[in-house]
Amino acid sequence: RALPGELLDAIGAADAVVHAGDWVDSATLDLLESRARRLIAVYGNNDGPELRARLPEVARAELDGLRLGVVHETGSAQERERRCAELFPDLDVLVFGHSHIPWDTTAPGGLRLLNPGSPTDRRRQPHCTYMTAVVEDGRLGAVELHRLPPRTRP
Repeated sequence: RALPGELLDAIGAADAVVHAGDWVDSATLDLLESRARRLIAVYGNNDGPELRARLPEVARAELDGLRLGVVHETGSAQERERRCAELFPDLDVLVFGHSHIPWDTTAPGGLRLLNPGSPTDRRRQPHCTYMTAVVEDGRLGAVELHRLPPRTRP
């Protein structure tokens, strides 16, 4: 599926782009690598050997002092905050994917968990989505969930 123009514009404007997996094809990874100033990404369960060879299962990065992690799968929603806080005690923010369900919570101890949903596969959600966030002085500021307009069929 083609990425929406609004999303491509946001990618070009961002200092960093985070992708939590399920690329499905190398062309999409190539496109984001060519447009993003910095790409922090992992492979997902729908990604084959070629993508798995190019991407890690877990990615970590520092953004202006903020300790960020990215992973595709975190397990069921029940106990997610506790489980992720135990698995990633050294992070400030964990971005995850898999469910395609937007998520924004904070675990005990302060770990922020974010799932941007999906800009191309809304599954059971009413809209395709993506997130933007502001990082400043080691802190996560405004996080915004963007709803994309319905796709039109040619």
